[in-house]
Amino acid sequence: MVWGSGARTGVTRIIVELKTAGGTIGWGESICLLDAIPAVLDRIVIPVAIGKQVDQAESLYRHVLGSGYYHHKRAAVMATCAVEMAMWDAFGKVCGQPLHRLWGGTWRHRIDIAAYLFSSDPVRVAADAREYQARGFGTFKLKIGYGEHADIALTRAVREAIGPEPLLRLDVNGAWTPGTARRLCARLAPFDPAYVEQPLEHDDLEGHVRLRASTSIPIALDESAYTLNDIGNIVRAGAADVILLDPHEAGGLWQCVKGAAVAESVGIPVTLHSGGELGLSQAAYLHLAAAIPNMTLAIDNELDYLGGDIVAPGFRIVDAQLPVPTGPGLGVEVDRDALTRYEVDTITGAYLDPGRPGWFPVKPAY
Repeated sequence: MVWGSGARTGVTRIIVELKTAGGTIGWGESICLLDAIPAVLDRIVIPVAIGKQVDQAESLYRHVLGSGYYHHKRAAVMATCAVEMAMWDAFGKVCGQPLHRLWGGTWRHRIDIAAYLFSSDPVRVAADAREYQARGFGTFKLKIGYGEHADIALTRAVREAIGPEPLLRLDVNGAWTPGTARRLCARLAPFDPAYVEQPLEHDDLEGHVRLRASTSIPIALDESAYTLNDIGNIVRAGAADVILLDPHEAGGLWQCVKGAAVAESVGIPVTLHSGGELGLSQAAYLHLAAAIPNMTLAIDNELDYLGGDIVAPGFRIVDAQLPVPTGPGLGVEVDRDALTRYEVDTITGAYLDPGRPGWFPVKPAY
């Protein structure tokens, strides 16, 4: 999977199995991009979690931060989410309720899914877009951020392939300078993007504020919006029209619910970022989308790119939608044989390119 920051040859996820004193099993999953994640999980999050009740999601998150990780939130959130999700799964099972019913109830029963396009070749990406459209997809997300000429060519190819009506999102992954962002937004506007995602570096909120004022294209923030504090800063600054949430990068499902509420308070719609999630996180995403009123946009999804899963039966997209699980907790069953089969002892990188030794991404790139 090619993107502006490298080439992803695989995806590594970290899985947690939790057993309560009463014998209830809860499962959790998180994205695992760097070697720091399992280290924080083993040395901080699990020792902090042991002894807590499974309804103490807020206590877990704040306890991890209070262990010194308020200095290193981005190192702590992914590890914390794996345990926090397992706590919610066990809590839902104890209550006999699916998670969305514990977060305000069912707002929607089926969740719209966006088609995700990963290719730097305009011919291939256009063919992929047409294939997704034939399957009923009405929202498309295109990775750009390869270079000025490539960004225009890829966007044109997809828009011409799908026609004028479908929603087309453009994800830059922070590759643009402020000047390039202004120029390219002006050139991309005729293709009617639903939004441009993370055009500038993640910590440049002021730059995003200025860009919003200079373009008619809505600005979405993802890497800038990891934690609840990040979302608060975005809202205060007026830096985004759309916010992408991710429980793995927020520190858990409850933090994601709270972040959505902050956005809802000022009328900002939210959606979910995808990082190659397996069935546990996929289920969690669907529960979040079912319960959060302002999650009105199709959620990102990489299910089509996975070669396998650890839940049985796995999820299957039909008519560009996924149904919300109705069983207690996450509502899915882990296939322990698959878990053993897919277990690894190394982390597959996402930010470099094995085909280009010595190359590394620079932000901003152009």
